[in-house]
Amino acid sequence: MWNLPNILTLMRIALIPVFIAVYYTSWEWHNLLAAAIFGLAAATDWVDGYVARKYNQVTPFGAFLDPVADKLIVVAAMVMLLEQYSTPWFALPAVVIIGREIIISALREWMAERGYSGTVAVAMIGKVKTWVQMSAIALLLAARPEDQLFTQLGYVAIYFAAGLTLWSMVHYLRAAWPQLSATDNKS
Repeated sequence: MWNLPNILTLMRIALIPVFIAVYYTSWEWHNLLAAAIFGLAAATDWVDGYVARKYNQVTPFGAFLDPVADKLIVVAAMVMLLEQYSTPWFALPAVVIIGREIIISALREWMAERGYSGTVAVAMIGKVKTWVQMSAIALLLAARPEDQLFTQLGYVAIYFAAGLTLWSMVHYLRAAWPQLSATDNKS
């Protein structure tokens, strides 16, 4: 259980309160440092998966915790950013991103209970969505409110991430549709 991929996943979770605390400091470059910490944590997602597969270190603990860590860091950042960008224009992609995480987590759990977990295994669209989401969030964390160019780029990136989020959700729901629409009485 205590292999490098799992340690990196735990480190990603441990960095959440660190980037939050740094973001709320009054240091001059707090936003850039918080974005860098978030980016480091996000990068461990790719590294832990790569190492786990390459060196055959995939564990049930890691398979459970890795997606949890992703969701925790994304939701924590989105909630923080909702405070910074408290407009309907930011709330919309935030709700899409957070809502999708809840829906797909519930779908995966339900499908696993029914013995169909492979049907909703992580697909390439989910990996791309995660990378774009993490990049957009890091950009918005780094942006200062007075820096309109960075903020506008962040908005474009978060809307692109929300679009990929919807696309990946549709992908997973379509894959699960035969089980979701079945008429058996197993609820």
